[in-house]
Amino acid sequence: MEYSPPPLFKQGASARVKMMVFAGISIALLLVDSRMHALTAVRQAVGTVLYPVQMAALVPRDVALGVGTYFSSLSALEKQVRELRHEQIASAQILQQAQLNIVENNHLRKLMEARERVPVKSMLAEILYDTRDSATRKIVLDRGIQNGVELGRPVIDNLGVVGQVTRVFPFTSEVTLLTDEEQAIPVQLLRTGVRSVAYGRGKSGTMELRFTEPTADIQIGDIVITSGLDGLYPAGLAVARVTLVERNAHGPFGRVVCQPLAGIERNTQLLILTSSPDIAPRPPAEEIKVGRKIAGKMAPIKDAPKPAATQDATAAPANATPAKPASKPAAPPATTTTAAPTETTR
Repeated sequence: MEYSPPPLFKQGASARVKMMVFAGISIALLLVDSRMHALTAVRQAVGTVLYPVQMAALVPRDVALGVGTYFSSLSALEKQVRELRHEQIASAQILQQAQLNIVENNHLRKLMEARERVPVKSMLAEILYDTRDSATRKIVLDRGIQNGVELGRPVIDNLGVVGQVTRVFPFTSEVTLLTDEEQAIPVQLLRTGVRSVAYGRGKSGTMELRFTEPTADIQIGDIVITSGLDGLYPAGLAVARVTLVERNAHGPFGRVVCQPLAGIERNTQLLILTSSPDIAPRPPAEEIKVGRKIAGKMAPIKDAPKPAATQDATAAPANATPAKPASKPAAPPATTTTAAPTETTR
């Protein structure tokens, strides 16, 4: 019997022989390539043919790297956006604070200039808050008795009069604005000098000049200033601007509405006037002459007659020698008076 395998399963040379053959071929190719550079064209052709296969093999790696890079870049960008937003908010706050400081500095500079123009001493104060009473127009300042604030002192800003101190506490003070219904201030028109009294109108935020004649020379746009007649407000401080003039020929007075020039809506610092303006002293009172009582009745006072020597000197010509005065003054001429009947005492 024949035990040889079928032709399909016949084996050729052994694996060791094959390895030695291919190793020899490889060494020969290496020597030929290194010595004669004969395989450069073959290598380029093989690389060109295998390039698509190489790129196709690298696609899964590139996709994995791209997905990882995308998500990492997305998270980094989101983090950067959050940081930029925080920086933008901080920069906006810093910018707003800088703008507020610029506005306050400009306002303080104007207050200092107004302080130099006012002829009385003043004190800088800051507004703390508005009062909660909606029916009044009042604010609270950060200066009080400890700072030398007194009751009734005027309060101004760089544009004009704001109000008057109506309450004083140890560390704060309450100021009633000119627009309050219970506030009044003597004023006059800058253009014509017409005097009046300005009263507040409450919630409307305006003032009214009362007791003005319908024929008074008042026009819209006229500036109203303090007259200084009350001895409290210095004369010449701006108060308001006329916005409405109504003349009623049938009534005793006209209606004039004014808009205050100063205001707390755009200010945070104010000036408190700590001294009163200089007022001329009151002239001495004249002596009251009392008439003589004649028989129970008041008689008019008559001037004493001149001495005889004086009368002679007056009557003498200018070139005459004056006479010597008499040793005794001449008696005054007798005056004839009619005595009233008197009651007989029983």
